[in-house]
Amino acid sequence: MEEQVILVDKFDLEIGVMGKSLAHELGELHRAISVFLFNKKGELLLQKRASSKYHSGGLWTNTCCSHPRPGEENKDAATRRLKEEMGISAELFHTFSFSYRAHFDNGLIENEYDHVFMGTTKYLPKLNPEEAEEFKFISITDVITNMEKKPKIYTEWFKIAIYKIDQYIKNETENKNS
Repeated sequence: MEEQVILVDKFDLEIGVMGKSLAHELGELHRAISVFLFNKKGELLLQKRASSKYHSGGLWTNTCCSHPRPGEENKDAATRRLKEEMGISAELFHTFSFSYRAHFDNGLIENEYDHVFMGTTKYLPKLNPEEAEEFKFISITDVITNMEKKPKIYTEWFKIAIYKIDQYIKNETENKNS
């Protein structure tokens, strides 16, 4: 049976479920999770999506991302997918949520209400080759600089979320220092 996604309204209230493929064909708004994992030096763990992925294959993105299953809490989905994609367990915390819509060359539409989680790790990933083909740790400043020079090598959601993560970290640092 095909994986199901949770359909939501603009306030993230659940309104039903739908097969993942059909939701992306129709562009239905659905719930998603994104994980941003950092090492002790504060560098972000990026993955290069497997070229075989149904969209955005071969592009650089955040540590992992996916969809919660019906009945699954967002944090549980983030923890599960981090282990499945990157082979890492880490304590994650919710930072913020955002919505975005993106059209892809293959006709699919990503329309997501994305819950963003952060955490830290001292481990290197053990990549699931069906999900990711490369990884690297990089400072947020360096990834933003590189992304502005070469935007086509990054996923659409990452190009939105990285600025929000950067601002979130700056706000947290400012709050701790005041």
